[in-house]
Amino acid sequence: MRRDIFQAIADPTRRGIIALIALQSMTPNAIAENFNTTRQAVSKHLRILTECELVKQEHHGREIYYTLEIEKMKEIDQWLEQYRKIWETRFNQLDDLLLTIKTQKNEK
Repeated sequence: MRRDIFQAIADPTRRGIIALIALQSMTPNAIAENFNTTRQAVSKHLRILTECELVKQEHHGREIYYTLEIEKMKEIDQWLEQYRKIWETRFNQLDDLLLTIKTQKNEK
């Protein structure tokens, strides 16, 4: 079953895993040490992240390392960009309003 990348990032543990491996490749055991959960639960999260193509596996000898797929993360960023523009416009409008209020208050 193909999963949606937004399903993957909806879970706080998976977001935590993404944050960890954004800094460096890690083995499942190293990842699991950062969470108060079982190794099996971390493996399930890694499987979902892999299915969504947000992480990839790299074999180094007998160890499997997980790394972040930056290109896939860009898809999330592109989707968020449309909302970022709306937020920035609203923040700018709020800044203008606050400046107007402050100016009017200082004139009194």
